[in-house]
Amino acid sequence: MEGEINNFIVLLITVLASICYCHAISKFIPNGPLRLVAIFPVVCLFLYLPLNLSSVNLGSTTTFFISWLANFKLLLFAFGKGPLSSNPPIPLSHFITIACLPIKIQNHPSHQTTQKSHKSPLNYAIKIMLFSTLLRSYSYKQYYHPKFIMLLYCFHIYLSLDLTLAMVGALVRALARLELEPQFDDPYLSSSLQDFWGRRWNLMVTGILRPTVYDPVRSISTRLIGRKWSPLPAVLSTFFVSGMMHELIFYNFGRVKPTWEVTCFFLLHGMCLAVEIVIKKAVNDKFRLPPIVSGPLVLVFVVVTSIWLFIPSFLKYEVYVRAGREAVAFVEFVKDVGKMDLVFCNQLDP
Repeated sequence: MEGEINNFIVLLITVLASICYCHAISKFIPNGPLRLVAIFPVVCLFLYLPLNLSSVNLGSTTTFFISWLANFKLLLFAFGKGPLSSNPPIPLSHFITIACLPIKIQNHPSHQTTQKSHKSPLNYAIKIMLFSTLLRSYSYKQYYHPKFIMLLYCFHIYLSLDLTLAMVGALVRALARLELEPQFDDPYLSSSLQDFWGRRWNLMVTGILRPTVYDPVRSISTRLIGRKWSPLPAVLSTFFVSGMMHELIFYNFGRVKPTWEVTCFFLLHGMCLAVEIVIKKAVNDKFRLPPIVSGPLVLVFVVVTSIWLFIPSFLKYEVYVRAGREAVAFVEFVKDVGKMDLVFCNQLDP
């Protein structure tokens, strides 16, 4: 654990230095291909850095924050777009925060968006209680049906992501006094796949995939097949890129050859979402199932396909088992450091 923490500290220093470099060159190199050339070595470095970490918790988080989100933000920044670009330029402290963390500042916060990003304490208290109960339930998983365990893992993914991103957002609000856009918007209330992926689930990823993949592909497709059907290849491309980035995260779990099940999961959802768009266009958006019917259908589809294609990768790499062991090892490491500090203080005490 000590060696892993040392590697993580070196990684943090490298990332901070790289982000400072990107902020500095923006003052001298204009938007466009030349700035992209200057930033591209940092993008390659950010893809490599998580490979120096072997733990599930640190490796997956770093891959998500740095290799995926930070890299995509920097690619947009190279062309004067995305959350890192503004006029006047963003201060260095805000530039580092936005680049390294899954957050987006609300430039013109409204009462509605502020309410969405500030869930009630009761909401998070219930989620923490459910998450704690879920963790305790794993002690009896030998008595559960394998499919039921996979269902528990579906809830685990949502609760852990929601609570982790909420804690990051709360910390940034407290330290930087910034108003942030919501990161989740109650995905269990989704009325369609389009609503689930576009407006409710992991909005930081949606917000970064839209300008980097969806918008460029849709712009090109409009010239080739017309405006009406251009969203279809844009949707498929976006889900394909999302699948590939998830494969990168999963690769850093076990460093083994990917099976592409995760990519198939996202491509399946991309195709189903494309079909949903086609049907909506065919009926001119006049006929829709009531949310009380479509909502449960969406959730069942997401859960069933997750159990089929997504969750098996977690089981293959024993992600939750390894994450639990790492948490215990980290607690023991902190205790050992505390004991060493206490002994050192006692030696200094006359």
